[in-house]
Amino acid sequence: MSGIVAVAGEALVDLVPAPVGDYFEARPGGSPANVALGLARLGVPARLLARIAEDPMGSRIREHLDRNGVQLDHVVTAREQTSLALVTVGPDGGPSYDFRIDGTADWQWTPEELTGAVDDAVVAVHSGSLALTTPPGAAVLRRLLADAAATATISYDPNCRPLLMGDPADVLAGVHEVLAFADVVKVSAEDLEWLMPGATPDEVLDDWLARGPAIVAVTLGGDGVVAGSANGLRTRRPGVPVQVVDTVGAGDTFSAALLAGLHGRELLGAAKRVQLRALDADALDQLLDLAARAAAITCSRRGADPPTAAELGCTSAHHY
Repeated sequence: MSGIVAVAGEALVDLVPAPVGDYFEARPGGSPANVALGLARLGVPARLLARIAEDPMGSRIREHLDRNGVQLDHVVTAREQTSLALVTVGPDGGPSYDFRIDGTADWQWTPEELTGAVDDAVVAVHSGSLALTTPPGAAVLRRLLADAAATATISYDPNCRPLLMGDPADVLAGVHEVLAFADVVKVSAEDLEWLMPGATPDEVLDDWLARGPAIVAVTLGGDGVVAGSANGLRTRRPGVPVQVVDTVGAGDTFSAALLAGLHGRELLGAAKRVQLRALDADALDQLLDLAARAAAITCSRRGADPPTAAELGCTSAHHY
């Protein structure tokens, strides 16, 4: 497959409950880094745009991503420390997060650090989560996405973290700004409960698609996904039954697999925007089913551990 998917945002360390005893394990994480990892495991050239510290945890993040094939040539070596997320997993496998991010590496972007990050080889740029809401770097990354829309498909996942994002009304206003230039949007029902309480997934699809995207998908956990497209398609796909260990990274895996499917169909890049917006019903369902299967595999494993192409039964780009 040709064409790079760049992913911009945080690459932090998740402290997750250990399988035995009352302890935490340190695991590389961060929503954008998880998406880059998921893409690379599916055979898609993935370039991470992140600020990674030189401390021991930052070294662990680099080694993990490099070992899995994520391109790190545009990663900034940061003087600040690595961000930490403390993860608690509930009885249903759903995670809750606490963070240690004051003054850490992920949020200190300057425009100069991103010079040349989105070149002619990049067909899509994905971002979301804390990277687009945490100052001072949020404004820099938002500008990167807006400018990249001239040449690349823009993929977006709000991936809300209420503990850190402030007033949901303010966050929603920011979401609307990104929707104006985004092409592919994934949002969870849990995010929407915080952002737009009382709104149904169908209402959100109508509202958000009218703001500009080609595809919007609302993930419903075990109940599957509701999605729509700019050409009027609406569909609901079932969840994939699985023994849930935890759901950490499941939404990131969904985004990665959805992008991998579009990449395999050669629908990424600004020049393919018309074709993307004309996607037919069968193709949309196949893309959503692929993403749901990938997310289910992640749910069956501890932490953000997305599947490979072989685990999804995909042996070539055409299988996506």
